[in-house]
Amino acid sequence: MPLLVILLALTAFLPVSAGQTISSSTDLAALYSLRASLSLRARDWPRGADPCSSWTGVGCDASGHVISLNLHGLRRTRLGRMNPRFAVDGLNNLSFLTSFNATGFSLPGPIPFSFGRLNPELAVVDLSHASVSGEIPSSLGNLSLLVSLDLSSNLLIGSLPDSLKNLKSLKNLNFGSNLLTGSIKGEFFSSLSKLESVALSRNKFSGLIPGSVFSLPEIKFLDVSYNNFTGNLPDFSVANFSHTGIEVDLSHNLLYGSITSQFSILSSRFNFVDISNNYFQGSAPFDKNSRHISIASNCFLNDSSQRSTTECEQFYRERGIPYDGKVNSKSKKTWKYILIAVVCGTALLVFILTSIVLFILQCRVHSAGQEMNVDAVATYTHDGGPAQPSQLSFKSPNTGEVFTYEQLAFATSNFSEDNLIKQGHSGDLYNGVLEDGSPVVVKRIDMNNVRKEDYLVELDLFGRSSHERLISLLGHCLQNENEKFLVYRQMPHRDLSNALYRKAESEDDGLQSLDWITRLKIAIGVAEALCHLHFEFTPPLVHRDIQASSILLDDKFEVRLGSLSYVCAEEGDDHQSVISRLFRFSQTSEQNAPGLPVASCSYDIYCFGKVLLELVTGKLGISASNGASTNDWLEQTLQYIDINKKDLITKIIDPSLIIYEDLLEEVWAMSIIARSCLNPKPSKRPNMKYIRKALENPLKVVRDDSNSDSTRFGGSSSRRSWNVFGSWRHSLRDIASGSVPPRNGGEFSSSRRRLPKEIVPEPLGMEYLD
Repeated sequence: MPLLVILLALTAFLPVSAGQTISSSTDLAALYSLRASLSLRARDWPRGADPCSSWTGVGCDASGHVISLNLHGLRRTRLGRMNPRFAVDGLNNLSFLTSFNATGFSLPGPIPFSFGRLNPELAVVDLSHASVSGEIPSSLGNLSLLVSLDLSSNLLIGSLPDSLKNLKSLKNLNFGSNLLTGSIKGEFFSSLSKLESVALSRNKFSGLIPGSVFSLPEIKFLDVSYNNFTGNLPDFSVANFSHTGIEVDLSHNLLYGSITSQFSILSSRFNFVDISNNYFQGSAPFDKNSRHISIASNCFLNDSSQRSTTECEQFYRERGIPYDGKVNSKSKKTWKYILIAVVCGTALLVFILTSIVLFILQCRVHSAGQEMNVDAVATYTHDGGPAQPSQLSFKSPNTGEVFTYEQLAFATSNFSEDNLIKQGHSGDLYNGVLEDGSPVVVKRIDMNNVRKEDYLVELDLFGRSSHERLISLLGHCLQNENEKFLVYRQMPHRDLSNALYRKAESEDDGLQSLDWITRLKIAIGVAEALCHLHFEFTPPLVHRDIQASSILLDDKFEVRLGSLSYVCAEEGDDHQSVISRLFRFSQTSEQNAPGLPVASCSYDIYCFGKVLLELVTGKLGISASNGASTNDWLEQTLQYIDINKKDLITKIIDPSLIIYEDLLEEVWAMSIIARSCLNPKPSKRPNMKYIRKALENPLKVVRDDSNSDSTRFGGSSSRRSWNVFGSWRHSLRDIASGSVPPRNGGEFSSSRRRLPKEIVPEPLGMEYLD
């Protein structure tokens, strides 16, 4: 009470504001309690000023009661940032509060049980990207008038409490990107009849997808991707399924069985359906080429984008489920035998085919004035390649709209210096706004300063494939002879090199760094993009420009990989045709255009390892340089990454990161993965599928389920096969002898010192052009 009297006395001497003024002494005391427990800065919540009119994020109604709090964008004091806590007891006394938004405001720790005892009329709760951990308290079910509940991108564990079924007014439910487990009961969604959006992606849910979620009368968006849901799709009643225009993402689960005709009928009513990366079998009962349906990486018959027959048979065999994909297997074997017979049966036919291929290739090189389509572009060559026509027609929907020069000049204010973002190696980038108000980035390519086919390679890639982890191409303009333009969707957070440390609102606070959860999310996103390039094309595609500035970030820090002008097919005899090898027609690594890295997936992995270290250490610019200083830094840093000594990693962690014990193992794991990517021997580096799997389950990298010491430390591992998680230990043993002791002594010892070139492998002396 004495504190309350003092606070009221202070406000009594304040000048009367023309705006809203607080009228409740209870609300005022609650706000000052929050100000103290959250250690908010005086510049945001100034002491002595009226909260309703002067405190950032505080909203009051006409009677002067606090009805909303928005902590997004607020910062703690320097002292408060040293020990942040989920301390919001003051909310309990805000009896008129209807909205609480703390997205992006760090609230480490579990949600207190008392949180469910807030004002029963609370309608909006947003705790996304707030470092919240622990289980979801059952008390949240008491907030019966809640309309929106967003707990995404945190560290929540456990299962969904049954009490959430009481939230009968709920329209938006988002628990995505957490560590939630368990199955969801079939009737869970039955009582939540007002739900319009359900996001449960990137968790560890298992069991069946509740059929009741598809029967919600108002549902418009459903995302349960990247979980462990299994079983068949639930039965649908078309007669009772009246809503249309929804988006459904069931990808990256363990769903199997055949797609029913009912689902086929319903899919035509959806805006978008993604069932990719499951194990559905049989024939897909809808058009596989439809732009609003994604079916890749399943077990459907007669579709080249599906999983291998061996993988599908193994999945179904392990679960004791009949698999009806034998037709596909026989068909593949038949064509295989036919091909072998043709190639091996008559050498004469081989030479005839070779002559025809060489003749066609020569015609393509010299007939630049003839009509060509995207497939005729010097597709993914790693050298300079032949000159191409100055004007091509790209009719693939993935290459976007055809713009005129006048439209782009208007969008960028005639390419003014104020709109210039940077001068890149493949063109200058400008901010722009289209006539419909859409923000874009326009790449202006001076054909006199770049390789003429660079933009064609990029357009060809978009024309062949669209993927959520690649930058969105909105269109192009090829009408000018000396200038070409590509138009991309604008990324609010630009790229990783800019977002890793963002400028704080106050100059006194310096730079604001990304939290660990977001850094891990970015690493997984890049791994997914590289998996797409390395494994979903034949031959594999190599990016060749993986660095922080190539990793673009949208408003939710989702990765969109850019800088695609250097993409090309991987070099090597494994990816050359028989005809090419016979006549030595294929290119070699020595034929690379000057200054370009070698076309090798292992090179991408090496560069990705430097990106991972940049995320762990906060050392800006490491991924963009191959200079001597970078090599020296890598040599020193790698000494502190040891599979058997977790505490060493604390010596290189970004000091701006707030890392608790439960997250330290994840940082340790990412460092181990990074070091494996930087293995001096390219053949010893893990492929991107292993890397992605390890980043998605980082604790398995550093935790050994076996009690055997020989397994823990490698032991007699020479005969053990490479596996997803145990291999990291073996990979590090391969380069352990290359560990160099710190110059000032320390924990390490070594019989010999390796030169930096053994730690930083090929390509030597290769500098990025940006």
